[in-house]
Amino acid sequence: MKIFFIILTFWSTTVVGQTSFQSIYDSLGLKGSTTIFDYKNQKWIYTHEKDAEIATLPASTFKILNSLIILENKVVNDENEIFKWDGKPKSHFGYEFKVWEKDTDLKTAYKNSTVWFYVNAAKKIKRKKYKRTLKKIDYGNNDLSEKGDDFWNYGQLAVSPKNQIEFLIQLYESKLPFAQRNINKVKQIMVSESTKHYTFRDKTGWTRANGKDIGWWVGYLTTKENVYFFATRLTKNVETENPDFSSGRKTVTKQILKTIKAY
Repeated sequence: MKIFFIILTFWSTTVVGQTSFQSIYDSLGLKGSTTIFDYKNQKWIYTHEKDAEIATLPASTFKILNSLIILENKVVNDENEIFKWDGKPKSHFGYEFKVWEKDTDLKTAYKNSTVWFYVNAAKKIKRKKYKRTLKKIDYGNNDLSEKGDDFWNYGQLAVSPKNQIEFLIQLYESKLPFAQRNINKVKQIMVSESTKHYTFRDKTGWTRANGKDIGWWVGYLTTKENVYFFATRLTKNVETENPDFSSGRKTVTKQILKTIKAY
């Protein structure tokens, strides 16, 4: 993995000033940053280069890596194996999620970001196994000291936007230490939008820490000509109401991708 990071130092960097895209954020009353990697031209594009290096909880974006770990460790036979819902109401930070209240398989749990499915799966994997895997692929700070099973939403595990993209590049190139069949399955369940011109593979995430809402959208856009990796992270005070916070993760990212003529 050290070789991977040495290579990174030779990639070109474009620092796009925050003001260049500030109108997009301002129109929705949002604060945060978007980091993009132009794969064909090996070029980083930042709306806020310093923020791209700051690590926070990954929230449900961790489900990309967690799905690989779950499949690799045979917690489920495949993406279609069902986990039974326990019949109890399901919520996240006080918000009810009726869509979680049903028997669920991995591909559906990924799409609906079903916390209980991934928590139940995580209980079947030793924390040492997680730590070894995260260290091997250089994902985040590898701090899994959180005693609860939902360590990607609570605790001290932290990953930066740039590191999210570095992980996604390894996934795209199939260079992660997982069986190719499992990599292919995860790449498939990641697809959220596909046309004859482009495909989005991605994951959103939302958690709260230190009085802040943290909202993510990470993934990559493939076109006939190129691949664009992206990581957008928004933050706001928990007490601050903003109806555009959830949808804004995708809105600002797509507008920036269109501005740079990615698709």
